[in-house]
Amino acid sequence: MILYLFKESRIAERRVKMDWKVFVATFGAVFFAELADKTQLVGIGMAAKTGKPISVWLGSVGAYIIVTVISVFLGSIMAKFIRPEMIRYIGASLFICIGALMLLKVI
Repeated sequence: MILYLFKESRIAERRVKMDWKVFVATFGAVFFAELADKTQLVGIGMAAKTGKPISVWLGSVGAYIIVTVISVFLGSIMAKFIRPEMIRYIGASLFICIGALMLLKVI
């Protein structure tokens, strides 16, 4: 049984190759984008308020996993219909619009 599982995992390993360049680029982009943002401040506040850092960490990680799955899924669907450059321009435009609305205290 164990040999069978090991054999299956080696077969699966051959089919899916890890692109370390994409992994490192994604990790770096997300890591630096998330430093000192609202979600980090929420985590700090929740951990300080509750005194339960493990529970706060698990809740944060669980929520971030779900958000990431949704965003990656939507991105892969959008890439089939829209050029990546357009997705980048649309995202940048939305950030500018949201920033302007926040600056004007509309949201």
